[in-house]
Amino acid sequence: MRTIPLFLIALTVPALLAGAEELVNYQLDEAEHLEVIPNEPITRPLRQVKYVQPYASKPHGEAPVLLTLTGFDEALTQKYIEQYSTGVGRRWLTTVMQRSGPYLAFIQGEIEKRGLPQELIYLPVIESAYSVTAVSRSGATGLWQFMRNSINPYDMKITDWMDERRDFWKSTLGALNKLETEYKRVGSWELALSAYNAGLGTVLNAMKKHPGADYWELCKRRVFKNETIHYIPKLLAVSHILSNPRRYGIEPLWPEDPQWTRIAVSRSVDLGMVAEHAGLPGAELKRANGELFYGITPPDPNYHIKVPAAQAEAITAVLENPELSLIKYYFHTIRSGDTLSGIAGRYGVSESQIRSHNPGLRDRYLKIGVRLIIPALRDSTPAARPRIENVSFSGTHLVKRGETLWSIALAYNTNPETLARINNMGLNDTLREGSTLKTPASQ
Repeated sequence: MRTIPLFLIALTVPALLAGAEELVNYQLDEAEHLEVIPNEPITRPLRQVKYVQPYASKPHGEAPVLLTLTGFDEALTQKYIEQYSTGVGRRWLTTVMQRSGPYLAFIQGEIEKRGLPQELIYLPVIESAYSVTAVSRSGATGLWQFMRNSINPYDMKITDWMDERRDFWKSTLGALNKLETEYKRVGSWELALSAYNAGLGTVLNAMKKHPGADYWELCKRRVFKNETIHYIPKLLAVSHILSNPRRYGIEPLWPEDPQWTRIAVSRSVDLGMVAEHAGLPGAELKRANGELFYGITPPDPNYHIKVPAAQAEAITAVLENPELSLIKYYFHTIRSGDTLSGIAGRYGVSESQIRSHNPGLRDRYLKIGVRLIIPALRDSTPAARPRIENVSFSGTHLVKRGETLWSIALAYNTNPETLARINNMGLNDTLREGSTLKTPASQ
């Protein structure tokens, strides 16, 4: 069992989902949820306070965590340390790291295996606030905030069933592969991280125009956009605080490592039903496979679910039992005037999802009286499938007594710096009770 040398609060696992019901008269639920975690810079400076960096951090008396990135003494890094070490900043980090519980040991293990900088453990903090369903205003998605057009080299797919940018396993491997490749091209981790944020072409052009200049020099010359100039200082600050939790009044806790493993699934199954038959918490299994829009696996023999190693035997036994029905279906008898698109719209599925469960179906020649099998996706709780690639802050929030930008950001799963910028405020400004703030639009 790996011990995680950093601050973390154990996640509370929700209760087991309710059992399956008979396959008749399902009510179609239109509700969806969308998390928005933009990644934006702060817009106003904070009070100058000097923090001293130790040679190595020793959280909770464990082995030292050596920090690799340069720039700890830079003024912007110091400002971010002050920002995140305030009372509201600490509470925000506490909640963000609470979310990381299921994924953190896996991410740390991959970073250690490759010999990469320990700061990368905290990169999802500033990218997505450690939320697998995070979607930025530009459409970047998942823990590591991949854009739709950037996933092809990293074995990730987006289909009617899933968005593998939200797969913590595949997206972590993809992000670390990407960072390693960029490091080999640019020669420093500061510039590799800049490439991750701004694009490799942007960094290569900057290096060509300013030979020999490092990240910090390029920032002083204002070669990068403001977001990239703030990117590494934010990462340095978060890494320093969470590697030295007691110094900042944070009590470190040590969750167990789930020791994730993957199991091939040869048919579509509802993870809630799998967990029920295996006698396991369904919510935990669905959370581990957050890439699935409906908690239902695709009809793809190459798809694997992620399960804790201790539960793998029980789950495998359920999956391999041919007598168990592990997915709910609608049964639709084709009538005169039916079209495939109309049937799909009625049941809240795509045409391709109907085809995958009805081999030999001919779209233009639907035979009256033939019964179609349609997966009951809307009977399952949809898992934050975004309908749009760009997210606007067109929602509103009425400020209540005692609320801060930090607490409101947590409520809307967004970044406090972004919330401040969108509302033309300072991050630590006092909010007036009864005032209205712009927030991410709800779906």
